[in-house]
Amino acid sequence: MTHKSIKSHRHYDKAMHWGKLISITGSAQIIVQAVGFLSGILVIRLLPVEEYALYTLANTMLGTMTILADGGISTGVMAQGGKVWQDREKLGAVLATGLDLRRKFAIGSLVVSIPILAYLLLQHGASWITVTLIVISLIPAFYAALSDSLLEIVPKLHQDILPLQKNQVGVGLGRLALTGLTIFIFPFTYVAVLASGIPRIGGNIQLRKIANKFVDNNQTTDLDIRNNILLIVKKALPSVAYYCLSGQISIWILSVFGNTKSIAEIGALGRLSMFIGLFSVVFSTLVVPRFARQKDNFETLISYYSKALVIVLIISIFIIIFTYIFSANLLWIIGDNYKSLNFELLLVLLNSCLSLVMSIGLSLYLSRGWVLSPIITILVSLLSIVGGCLYFDLSNLREVLWLNVFTASIQMLLHVGFGYYKIYNIQKV
Repeated sequence: MTHKSIKSHRHYDKAMHWGKLISITGSAQIIVQAVGFLSGILVIRLLPVEEYALYTLANTMLGTMTILADGGISTGVMAQGGKVWQDREKLGAVLATGLDLRRKFAIGSLVVSIPILAYLLLQHGASWITVTLIVISLIPAFYAALSDSLLEIVPKLHQDILPLQKNQVGVGLGRLALTGLTIFIFPFTYVAVLASGIPRIGGNIQLRKIANKFVDNNQTTDLDIRNNILLIVKKALPSVAYYCLSGQISIWILSVFGNTKSIAEIGALGRLSMFIGLFSVVFSTLVVPRFARQKDNFETLISYYSKALVIVLIISIFIIIFTYIFSANLLWIIGDNYKSLNFELLLVLLNSCLSLVMSIGLSLYLSRGWVLSPIITILVSLLSIVGGCLYFDLSNLREVLWLNVFTASIQMLLHVGFGYYKIYNIQKV
């Protein structure tokens, strides 16, 4: 086939467009993940095991605080924004409404999360002064998290990818530089957390400028949009609250039944699965917004949904094979304290891959405004966790990781299946 005939092919322009988007997003995310990985390795190698256990608890709670402060708001903003993404004023109203709701939810998140974090830190040897410093160090990252995931929705809907990726690279480099400059001298949890959070403030400011190109930032909250977002929040919030517990079930279990060393080990192993976030970000940036913009056409949606899941599944298989072959080499990266955890590493990556497939299916159907009943999600998840807890030894790291794999498998089947169920319902209408 000649070069001319290739260019004249009916799918040539589409293929070139997708190739450009993937290359921009992929190359930037490789840099972001690589920089984040280096920052994480610095923290693992330079913090004592006991300090790294506290760091793992603090980071886990930061994720919980952020999820609770969202409560499904970002899903509502994506769903509402996907309907009006070409209207600057209406999209501005959607964003303003989402940000207002986020600020209100943040108060409740802090009230719930901070006392629990303080208790867990004290249980694992932290003094009251250390607890106070760690809580204060979480403020910059939490403040930025209140708005950055909502602000990112705007350029994602418009597929303005390059500025978004540049901003993420800048934040990552800032974190690496600040971590490198501080943690060598002050190897403490609160210093590592603060070094991670401060660059996010600068990135958040830049993100507002990127979003303002596509929205009227003079818009205020809209009651109808607020009610539409809250409809999704009311359906999603029970599941969100529950997933704050079940999403990091291994760390919560080990913080209660295990020891400080096990918490540090699972935190360190988790760092080696960070690169999987590359695929998640690429899909959430390129695939999910486009799925949200599609019309309610059965053939289009079933094709889009299936292709996305097959691609993720193939990627996951390659990751597992690679980990099995090169586990010793991967463990060398995080240091001698963790060099004997070959099989545990394989379980961590298997769990991460199952969660990746589940999260892509979940993100795709949520972007359409489809929400699985929280009664079903919580009941299925609770039964799987309780059943697993009765079978596995909760004081043993390997057993807890098997529990993770078991529950992740069930969640993947549930959410991927629900996406297909909703798409097939369109055919019946």
